[in-house]
Order: sequence, then structure tokens, then C-alpha cells
Amino acid sequence: MKMLVLLLLYGLLGSSLVSAKTYYHNFVIKETKCTRLCATKNILTVNEQFPGPTLYAQRGDTIIVKVFNKANTNITIHWHGVDQPRNPWSDGPEYITQCPIRPGTDFTYNIILSEEEGTLWWHAHSDWDRATVHGAIFIYPKIGSSLPYPKPDKEIPIILGEWWKSDVAEVLAESLLTGGDPNISDAYTINGQPGDLYNCSKKDTFKVMVEYGKTYLLRLINAAINNELFFGIAGHKLRVVGTDGGYLKPFDTDYVMITPGQTMDLLLFPNQPFNSSSKTQYYIATKPYASAVNVLYDTSSATAILQYKNFKPNKLSPSKSPSFPTLPDDNDTNSATDFTSKLKSLASQEHPASVPKEIDERIIITVSMNLLPCNNTTPCLGPQSGRLAASLNNISFQEPGIDVLDAYYNQIPNVYGEEFPQEPPFYYNFTGDNLPRVYLLPKLATEVRVVEYNKSVEVVFQGTSLLASENHPLHLHGFRFYVVGRGFGNFDKDKDPQSYNLVDPPLENTVGVPKNGWAAVRFRASNPGVWFMHCHLDRHASWGMDTVFIVKNGEKPEEQMLPPPKNMPKC
Repeated sequence: MKMLVLLLLYGLLGSSLVSAKTYYHNFVIKETKCTRLCATKNILTVNEQFPGPTLYAQRGDTIIVKVFNKANTNITIHWHGVDQPRNPWSDGPEYITQCPIRPGTDFTYNIILSEEEGTLWWHAHSDWDRATVHGAIFIYPKIGSSLPYPKPDKEIPIILGEWWKSDVAEVLAESLLTGGDPNISDAYTINGQPGDLYNCSKKDTFKVMVEYGKTYLLRLINAAINNELFFGIAGHKLRVVGTDGGYLKPFDTDYVMITPGQTMDLLLFPNQPFNSSSKTQYYIATKPYASAVNVLYDTSSATAILQYKNFKPNKLSPSKSPSFPTLPDDNDTNSATDFTSKLKSLASQEHPASVPKEIDERIIITVSMNLLPCNNTTPCLGPQSGRLAASLNNISFQEPGIDVLDAYYNQIPNVYGEEFPQEPPFYYNFTGDNLPRVYLLPKLATEVRVVEYNKSVEVVFQGTSLLASENHPLHLHGFRFYVVGRGFGNFDKDKDPQSYNLVDPPLENTVGVPKNGWAAVRFRASNPGVWFMHCHLDRHASWGMDTVFIVKNGEKPEEQMLPPPKNMPKC
């Protein structure tokens, strides 16, 4: 209903000036019985929905969400891709910007929208609770502004996820106990349903009803815990028009590669003719992009069905089984790279690309898998009888006992250090083969990087081949950044910047660092506060592939962090 009201306002008041609005919602976290793959278990949900409710707003609006925790576990919620200007208090990551919402308590989030426009999402940011606690955020242009692409007749959320028959919390706990890789998921899902290729799933397969000649906006979200995904629709091209709450130069494609954390806005034009030999149903499908070698992953595919309306099968034109889209092979890095290379900002007068041309600071960060020695208290199931870990610049982030934001704001000592390095502690052939074992051992610490207000920052993420090389989706809270360059091999600070795109690079909040390669991003540090940065493959984040940026206050009042709300949860 709220979506309908917003669309009507947009259509009827296109030339009017309407001030920003505030929307209010209640989220009730509770356990709900859910049946998938022939088995029933309890899952965490918001308002007993899986996926959770969609939030609707316009650019510049505010959304107030009161979260009631009626589950038996701690919880926090993150508003993924929302910059939250000057307001890290409502950003959500557990023990970074808040203590968790304890069972039986509540907390109110103040979600401040600024320049975001398009599709974002929200999800739990405590342990792996986001496996079932997640939903979409649709952000429309301000009244008086228009979409930079054909106005769709209908919009459809498509949320990709993963499903375990086991309790997800137990999957994580077992992995952390043994030091081994977590058990892989049992299925992928599209809008919470695995699709008819899995047992006991056919009747609940998600269906998209379309009409020939109309235009549909698919709001695609990768909410999977540990897998990047290919996505496509049989017999239909997709037109990519946006990502991560911003607009792109449109291009048509047969498939999409989307990392966990990312969103894509896709236009669909149903154009298949009707005749006695034509199909009326087409599979919508997703399957993994798994770039690591010798790392187990869920090899299955989830499906939904695209169904043309107003077609009645008869004896001369019997209904045919859906056709499957042609998607790249699971390990096809070339196809993943080819898709990603096509993402370019719209860079129009109304939606300019404000790329920092000069930088004040370059930070080079190695992104690595690591090994810790066995603690001898339990059998260790990681490689070489060790315990799996992960790091940024060889520091495996250790979660503090109280949140970093509270410690920073109230100057509480001995919670974190400020020694996250500007460059790797040692240089070697990062993407080479048979690297010395000494590089596998990380430092365990809670170190942050402090940045002066309004500085122009470049971060180069350098992938490594330690233990297992793969594509890493790195997400920065509090900012969207321009992805100015990518490449394979080791970053060359003298040569590679010469090939940067400083004209129309994509504006993203989650960047895929190529397998055995690097990615360079730029942003202006104009959002004071404490902001988490981490890999969005949750197993890597759980092993320490995280850090924190603290952006200091500016001199003017409007350049300073907002004061904390009175009801912040206590640790």
C-alpha cells in the first residue's frame, strides 16, 4: 500500500515541490516456524516475514524503525548502503557502533537518507542472523525529479539468499569451535524459496507474472551469506540501470554477477511472441560464482518462474516446461570480470560523478586468508591441522567487549588501537604461487584507521593467493565510493593509476576485489563517525577480515557527529 501511495505521488505530482518526509515502522524480531526442503525449523524473522518487509521512501526522507527483540538471542540491524550522515549511532554493526539489542528489549533506529536513490537493503548485523533477517529498501526520486530510464509498469523485488537445513547459528558456532570451514548451504533461494529443482519445493516456487510489451523493474539483492552469484532469465535480456543506490549508464546483458551486499536495478522487457510452439514460462535462475580452488561450496541452482499472463494452453498449444537461462560456469572469472567492467556511473547533469581527481591519502590493504596454530583444546579442522583466519593488512580483527563508537565518543581507553597501517607490513609477490608459510600467520588485534575530516582518500584492496585466492566483496559503511580501477596481479602504484577511470566510474558501497587482483576506490571523508569495513562473505568476516575507519569531526557544527540517542543498548 505504501509503495502504491509513493508511486501515485510520483506520477501525479511530478512538478510539485514536496518536503522530505518521515516514515515510522515497527520491527518485531521473533522465531517463526518455516518449512523448506522437506523439513521444518525455527528461523529468526521480522514481523514473521521471510524475507522481511520492504521499506519505501524518497530521496532525502527519514525512516524511523523501532526494533523489538522478542527472540532468545541478541540482534542488531544494519541499513546497508545508507550513508547515515553524521549518524553512526544507527548504523547497526554489533560491537562496532552499538551493543546488541538484548532479548526482551528494544531500540529505535533513525535512518537518514541523503543522496541514495534506487535499491538498497537492510539486514541483521550480528553473527549470521542476516541469513533470514533481511529485506529491501526502495528509494524513489524526489517529487519533481524523474527516473533516468523508462518508467516501469511494475517493480519486483528479487532477493537472492541461502538456506541451511541446520540452525545457522549452530553452523557458525561449529566452524568457530573447530577452526574449519563452515558447512555449506543446502540451497539457494529466490525471495525465500529454493524453486522446483529442489525436493519438496515445486509448489512454492516464486512466480513473476508479466504481460507482453510492458516494462518491469527488477530490484535485485544478493543477501547470500557466503556466495557470489550469477543471475539470469531464460529467453530475456536484462538492462542494467543502477547499482547500490545509484544510477548507471544502461547496458543490456544475458546475465548478472552480483556479490553479497550488492544490489542491481534491472529493466525487463517481456517480448516473447505467442504462438502454438512458444513457451509461456521461463526460468529465472541463480547459481554460484565460486572463484576459489579446492574450497567447498553449494553447487546447486535456485529458480523462480517468469509467467506470461493471458495465455491459456489448449490441445494445439500445450504448456511446455520452462527453459533454463544460459549462465556462466561456476568458476568463470572472465565472465564475472566482463560483467563488472561494464558498470559505469550515469554521470549526467542531474546525477554527476563527483570523483576525487586528487588524493590526500592512499591506503593499500592486503586481503588475505590465514592460518592460526591449533589451540590444542579441541581438534582443529582447518588446513594443515590449523585454524582458519582472515585479515586485512595482516591484522585479523578481534571484536571488542564494548562497541568502538562508544569508546571513541566517550574516550574509553584500551578498547581499540589506532595502528591500522597505511600499507602492508611486508611486501612480497602477493598473487604468486607457493608463498612461504610465514605469511600465513596474522596478528590478532582491534586496530582502526583514523582519517581527518574531508580528506580525499584512495583505498587499494590487494588480493593475495595465501591459502586460497578468490573474489572478495569488501563493504564500507557510511560511504559510497567510486571504483576507479581494477586489475589482476600486483598493484603497481606508478603504472596502474594511469589507467584509472576518473570520468564515470561506478559509485558502489560493496566492491568485488578480483581473484588474484586488486581494486582501487576513492571517496571524500566527509561523514564523521565510526564506520565498519569488512568482507561481505560472512565466513571471512567472522574470521577477522574487518577493520574500522574513524573519520574525525570537522570544524563547523554541520561537520560534526550527532550526539548519541538516549536509549543506546548497553553491553
